Amino acid sequence: MDGTVGGGGHAEAILEKMQGQGIYIAMDRDSQALQEAKEKLKKFGNQVFFVQGVFSEIPEILETLSVKEVDGILIDLGVSSFQIDEAERGFSFLREGPLDMRMNPESEDQTAADLVNHLPEKKLEEIFQKFGEERFARRIARAIVAIRRAEPFLTTQDLSDLIEKVVPPPFKKARARIHPATRVFQALRIVVNQELEHLTRFLNLRLDFLKEGGRIGIISFHSLEDRCVKQIFRQRQDFKVITKRPVQASPDEIQMNVRSRSAKFRVAERKVFL
Repeated sequence: MDGTVGGGGHAEAILEKMQGQGIYIAMDRDSQALQEAKEKLKKFGNQVFFVQGVFSEIPEILETLSVKEVDGILIDLGVSSFQIDEAERGFSFLREGPLDMRMNPESEDQTAADLVNHLPEKKLEEIFQKFGEERFARRIARAIVAIRRAEPFLTTQDLSDLIEKVVPPPFKKARARIHPATRVFQALRIVVNQELEHLTRFLNLRLDFLKEGGRIGIISFHSLEDRCVKQIFRQRQDFKVITKRPVQASPDEIQMNVRSRSAKFRVAERKVFL
């Protein structure tokens, strides 16, 4: 059960290891992601079953498919490369597009523009601090509120340009390790898509649809997400932690794919009860 198939990269590697045995359920809340995955995985034919939904709803999805148990579960909490690269999705501060950031653009959920243009200054500051660990959260929130009184923020470029103006010179993109808008954009994306809520809800499910001895793997990209996975894995009496420390990308992997540098992979196994 792949709860976040994205463009199908992980799915392709796993399906090749499966060597034609079993069924791979590829799920994602993003219909565009499912189309990307269908194209990438079409060589595996009927071995892959595609379904749209968010991973916290896996029990309901499996019930509708009449699937009682799965052998493994994979959840990747990152944003797919094609989502970042498509300007119209509004995830990237490097490409001008609408300030959206919804994983499911067909939903009626609030967009990043809704948050930036309507939330109180204190709430914006809290979001940037908590979900982005942004050291200049107060300064950025104050500047946003001052600007939006005259003109709303509509594009990713609008917001990115403001952040670059507000942060001190040592933290501007020419001298900083990461782009100065990185943490704010991350924070807004997490809140827009309720990512921590879905993760917490999923990890607290009974998870009895995973076979005894079956494993669950979660890839996170944010310290709050990783902490949540680590703590709940350790607390659950029905699971054994396989990765005492998270698996992280090697220097060679990071050189090939710089977006993997912050990825942390944790695995737990459902205990066998005699």
